[in-house]
Amino acid sequence: MVKIKDQLVADCEKKMKQTIENSQHEFNTIRTGRASAALLDRISIDYYGSKTQLKHVANISIPEARTIVISPYEPKLIKEIEKQILASDLGLNPGNDGKVIRLVIPALNEERRHEMVKLVKKIAEDGKIGIRNIRREVNDELKKLENKKEITEDDVEEYHKKTQDLTDKFIEKINEAVLSKEKEIMEV
Repeated sequence: MVKIKDQLVADCEKKMKQTIENSQHEFNTIRTGRASAALLDRISIDYYGSKTQLKHVANISIPEARTIVISPYEPKLIKEIEKQILASDLGLNPGNDGKVIRLVIPALNEERRHEMVKLVKKIAEDGKIGIRNIRREVNDELKKLENKKEITEDDVEEYHKKTQDLTDKFIEKINEAVLSKEKEIMEV
């Protein structure tokens, strides 16, 4: 029975780590006034009849702090890439010279910075909810094992504490990531 309980806690930790990674990835797609290739992660283009992420059909580089250069592997994709960037929620205007697309990242105004911070906090809250849901699932599973008389009440308490410790640890990681991203967004 110890293996089942330990496996529950190990699975709990693995799922919580994945939740943190997902939240961090979402944070990386938020525009901060600095160039980042991660801004383009949500952009997909029609590539021979299938939706393909931009990073799979073009080289993306950051030559300067506020500039992204996209070099499509096939020059005929430039118009499609421009169209998808304009259709995205990034608010960027692509410029091309026939071979590459340049995106200049404008500085964010104060109002837009506050909107971005709110978005980061919403993503963080969604991550925290995900972590708490994982904790609840593990605790429910422990209760089921106790009801089946497969583990003792003391075991349940011990593993509740372990899952709570994991929950606290991962929620703290999300809080740290939020503070970091908020600081990055509010930089002028």
